[in-house]
Amino acid sequence: MSVMKRLSLIFRAKANKALDRAEDPRETLDYSYERQLEMLQKVRRGVADVATSRKRLELQGNQLQQQADKLEAQGRQALAAGREDLAREALTRRSAVQTQQTDLAAQHAQLQAEEEKLTLASQRLQAKVDAFRTRKETIKATYTAAEAQTKIGEAFSGISEEMGDVGLAVQRAEDKTQAMQARAGAIDELLASGALEDASGTAKDDIAVELDRMSSQNDVELEMARLKGELGAGEAPRQIEGAGGAAGVAAQSAPQQQPRKEQS
Repeated sequence: MSVMKRLSLIFRAKANKALDRAEDPRETLDYSYERQLEMLQKVRRGVADVATSRKRLELQGNQLQQQADKLEAQGRQALAAGREDLAREALTRRSAVQTQQTDLAAQHAQLQAEEEKLTLASQRLQAKVDAFRTRKETIKATYTAAEAQTKIGEAFSGISEEMGDVGLAVQRAEDKTQAMQARAGAIDELLASGALEDASGTAKDDIAVELDRMSSQNDVELEMARLKGELGAGEAPRQIEGAGGAAGVAAQSAPQQQPRKEQS
């Protein structure tokens, strides 16, 4: 295979694939329906033309019949007047007119047969066009429903071109976010360990960090002591009241001793 033939084959294959992607079956069906309507219109115009020609022949036949009747009447008048020559001439012309009538009758019969044939073809084509129109609308509705279902399925599955782009954008955003979080965590760990220095001058050494931690613990212990003191202050009056009541009961239940008199 020569290079030119291969290039021609590749070009036709590419063009066919591009046309297949660009082709919409609904538009193709509508175009085919319009072409069938045009063909039906042409057939109807043909029927009308044949009918017009047949009608014209009928008018010509009527005129020839009138002319033949007139010539016959003239021949009778000539014979009545004793003019056989004129009568013979009139009858000769009448014979020629009758010949024309015969030809017109043959043409009329031919046109009538053609008209009937075209009328039948027009009726059959009309039935075909109506059936194609019904089928066309059914196919278009089915294709539209299938197309909508396919787009919905692609949207849910994320395999459509638009949703695929959105999915890739979301994935890139998530990857960048995770990378940024990992970088921020690594920097915090390096700053805390002292491997990196704070450029703002607020970095602390290990001793300062430990002192801050101890200070924080002391603050916690002081807060705990304060809370315990508040709780202890609330329980102390209740303990005192309990102790006083018990002492009063003991004093009342104990026997009173009389003071001893000193012996003189």
